[in-house]
Amino acid sequence: MPPESAGPRRLAPGLETDLLVTAHALADAARPVALGPFRAPDLVADNKLCDGFDPVTEADRKTERAMRAVLAERRPEDGVVGEEYGHTAGTSGLTWVLDPIDGTRAFIAGAPTWGVLIAVADASGPLFGIIDQPHIGERFEGGFGRARLTGPHEATDLGTRPPRPLGEAILLSTFPEIGTPEEARAFARVDTAVRLTRYGLDCYGYGLVAAGQADLVIECGLAPYDIAAPLAVIEAAGGIVTDWTGGPAHGGGRILAAANSEIHAEALALLRAGRRG
Repeated sequence: MPPESAGPRRLAPGLETDLLVTAHALADAARPVALGPFRAPDLVADNKLCDGFDPVTEADRKTERAMRAVLAERRPEDGVVGEEYGHTAGTSGLTWVLDPIDGTRAFIAGAPTWGVLIAVADASGPLFGIIDQPHIGERFEGGFGRARLTGPHEATDLGTRPPRPLGEAILLSTFPEIGTPEEARAFARVDTAVRLTRYGLDCYGYGLVAAGQADLVIECGLAPYDIAAPLAVIEAAGGIVTDWTGGPAHGGGRILAAANSEIHAEALALLRAGRRG
């Protein structure tokens, strides 16, 4: 079973306000930088891997630098963990976890579902997160008693879908070729049990769970910067995010995000069904 929630973790009101304002300042700074080269005919992607393909563009780097510049001005005492420039230690006990472009494969393909991920965390995990979709113009936020979606078509509170049978569920994942053979078999047990599985949405899929449009996201091989912001948003909207054992997920790895505890328990049982012992 997932860990019992003690409700939203709160800080002093003045600090919460400053962190909220800073998080949105980061998203506002990131949007134009990331959008500048999007769909440009001369966009170049480098490969981080010698064996395989893990793309990075100068837009990834510039976007993270833009957010780090905001933090250096507004919150220099906080730590920073970013995908492109690693860890910068702080003294406040708070750390900003940044993924400047989550979904670089979508970005270089011209698909609009990539996003900017921003979270602020303490030693226990994320406190507040933003999933920002620059090209779509939607922004999901969650934490400090807030769970909101703002965008060109609506501004509304977020809320996850109520329980329904796994056989009626919508499952999202980024890659159909998920993980190791053992992980792929575990995923397939859930895939064959749900009504619909869709791939390739990157961080947008987590926003859809928070918005009550989908029931599950299952992925593996994630880094902390991939999951910190989605975790905060989904939990603020009433959902659950754990690893595949039901334990804490903010460290990354194998992730199960669910709209509610009932469907989480069903999916978790299938993911664990092939384990020995």
